[in-house]
Amino acid sequence: MKFTAISDLHGDSKAALALAEKSENTVVIAGDITTFDREVYYVIKPFVNRKKQVLFVPGNHDFVAARSFEEKYAIKNIQNYPVIYEDVGFFGCGGGTTIGPNLISEKDMFEYLAKGYEKIKKAKKKIMITHMHPKNTVMERNFFQGSSAVRQAIEIFKPDIHICGHIHETEGFEDKIGNTRVICTGKRGILLEV
Repeated sequence: MKFTAISDLHGDSKAALALAEKSENTVVIAGDITTFDREVYYVIKPFVNRKKQVLFVPGNHDFVAARSFEEKYAIKNIQNYPVIYEDVGFFGCGGGTTIGPNLISEKDMFEYLAKGYEKIKKAKKKIMITHMHPKNTVMERNFFQGSSAVRQAIEIFKPDIHICGHIHETEGFEDKIGNTRVICTGKRGILLEV
């Protein structure tokens, strides 16, 4: 299965349109679709118009917008509705732990990830999506501290791939935690295959 992973569009409808034209049928967005809930609709609409299957978690800048995405476009917020497509399970948690209107505690983040994992654990391949990056990875380099809950979830649930965003300067960086590939995506998007 191929899919396109994106994050941190921050309302950039031009980038969304370009990505929608070249993305795979399944698109995973790791948060910060908007900037404080502004510029909402023209970011998701290009993907929906091209009949892409969109999965997302909200970012630390997405608050009310996440609910409107689900309602208006019938796309899946996998923080609440983990899914299995082609024997690939997608689960995750959005929000941020330190900054923005959509804050979540480390405890709550781990609980969402644990509940999501339970719903997809029988899938052959498992993809975990968070907005926050894990603690003690290259994504922390001189920037914001990563999440201990995200790291703990990777160590316990051992997803095949973990996708995050949040730190724009580390877009495209990759690390490993055990056998899990940890990939920071951004508004340029990354094509992945499992």
